[in-house]
Amino acid sequence: MYSYSEISPGVEPIGFREPPKFSPFGPGRLDRKWTGTTAPAEHKPDLEKLAEERERVLGDPISEEEVAELVEKYRHSNISRQINLGRGGVTHNTLEDIHNHWKRAEAVRIKCLGVPTLDMDNICFHLEDKTGGKIIYRHINILLIYRGRNYDPSKRPQIPLMLWKPHSPIYPKLVKNVADGLTFEETKEKQNRGLNSPPLMKLTRNGVYVYVVERVRTAFETDDVVRLDCTHVGMSDCKKIGVKLRDLVPCVPLLFKDEQIILWKGNQEGE
Repeated sequence: MYSYSEISPGVEPIGFREPPKFSPFGPGRLDRKWTGTTAPAEHKPDLEKLAEERERVLGDPISEEEVAELVEKYRHSNISRQINLGRGGVTHNTLEDIHNHWKRAEAVRIKCLGVPTLDMDNICFHLEDKTGGKIIYRHINILLIYRGRNYDPSKRPQIPLMLWKPHSPIYPKLVKNVADGLTFEETKEKQNRGLNSPPLMKLTRNGVYVYVVERVRTAFETDDVVRLDCTHVGMSDCKKIGVKLRDLVPCVPLLFKDEQIILWKGNQEGE
């Protein structure tokens, strides 16, 4: 609920860990919406005007020579000039960090790690959509986002920092006792077969998962059940990985046990 890019698509929370007694934006702002502006919008934003303003700030299309020059200048930036985007994905505070970097530099390097790297297209979309900038370089998990020719730091949006994370949402149970399309016995058989099979890959904590989706899809061409070894990744991130793979592959998470993820390709057409 505090991230733009890591919200589980199509799944509404069924509750929250604690009632929202305090506002992450400060006293008296309990109903503050995450709009990326100074105050909650009283009406829906004019999307056409927003698009026109973004085009004005970006200015004339940037040439290949200019892109090459910016990439050479910023892709090996000092670590202090780099934004690390971790398990929270594109958060409200990420926008403030990017605009602060844009005060002094035309582009900022962003290094992405952890669960969000399963879907780099999603990360790029939200970065461009929420900042108004443009991704001019992308290599595995490294991005370079350009502020635009006509960017004016004095007219940048004022984004209030979140003082702490909002209360965690509670989502419906991810793994069913009996998977859709299977009997109870078939579900248990596939779970046990997955646990006793060699792992397709071993994922590390806060690693780069850019190629995981394609590896799982390829594995499903010959096997209907695969195991991902996520030892030391943490059960919370294991479940986030399972949710993303469910939607991106797509597939059916059958089991999360001892930081192992068991995935079933599901009933394919014609089976």
